[in-house]
Amino acid sequence: MICLRLGVEMATGLPYEIYEAVIQCFGKCFHYKDNVAAFMLSSDVPKALVNKYRDQPKYLWARRVLEELGSSNDGHLVQSKLLTNLCKLRKLPDSDVPDRDAGLDALRTLKKLAIEHDLYVEEQKSTSTKRDILAGERQKLVTERAEKLQTLHKIFCDGLQASNRQSAGYSLEDLLQELFALFELEYKKSFKTATEQIDGHVNFEGFDYLIEARWRKDQPTFQEIGGFKAKVDTKLESTRGFFLSVQGFRPEVIANFEGRGCNIIFINGEDLIYLLEGRIDLRDGLKFKIENAAQKGHAFVPLRDYHR
Repeated sequence: MICLRLGVEMATGLPYEIYEAVIQCFGKCFHYKDNVAAFMLSSDVPKALVNKYRDQPKYLWARRVLEELGSSNDGHLVQSKLLTNLCKLRKLPDSDVPDRDAGLDALRTLKKLAIEHDLYVEEQKSTSTKRDILAGERQKLVTERAEKLQTLHKIFCDGLQASNRQSAGYSLEDLLQELFALFELEYKKSFKTATEQIDGHVNFEGFDYLIEARWRKDQPTFQEIGGFKAKVDTKLESTRGFFLSVQGFRPEVIANFEGRGCNIIFINGEDLIYLLEGRIDLRDGLKFKIENAAQKGHAFVPLRDYHR
């Protein structure tokens, strides 16, 4: 295990330089929030505190957690565990970080500062125990996500039986917000501009997506989809759209929105069921659809084709 030699400053919390370096490590060394949460939990950060700021960007999340830990002696010990475990890293926790070099530089800077402040890291034999703890925390998060997906799946199935379609439509917006949140994507629910009603918005891999969510008796018409496309086309050029219709789409209607200039991606009820049943990770499912649109011009490819 790796231990820190504690200096006098640790009694009142981390030195300022190290405090800021820890925040930089959380922002640059991690990509997925599940891994941030697992890392904090494995360092004995209380679960309630981990979840309290989870909806914030990683830098702000780490800062708020450190601030609250700094208010008590027990919290100072947890701060030191976070520092110890970050200094222990030999590689980045996430392989998908946007800038790997920046992450490694952040770790090197933190370790250098720990040495300079006489909080240097001493290697001892057992590192496997820590890996096991971290793996266990990740598995807990996966299990919790699966349980939440089951709850959302039940809500969706109950909605299929609802006679009030307007009410079902509102519940779909709530369901989507919770589904996207499970996969660390911030979903903005229905909002109005001066001239438009937008069902939702999400930023995914650098692109803004407007969302149209339909849970009606009939499939959307060409005119309805065209109206949504007009909303997308009047925004920044990088803006795209997800059109979700639980009842699906007529193939001849979809054909009008494929090929050159394709910026609307279609999702049907079967796709949503695949996601809620956990057959496909939401991020992977969206990437699959986006790649088919970008590479082949297909506005709709069912998620059942994902593994083919």
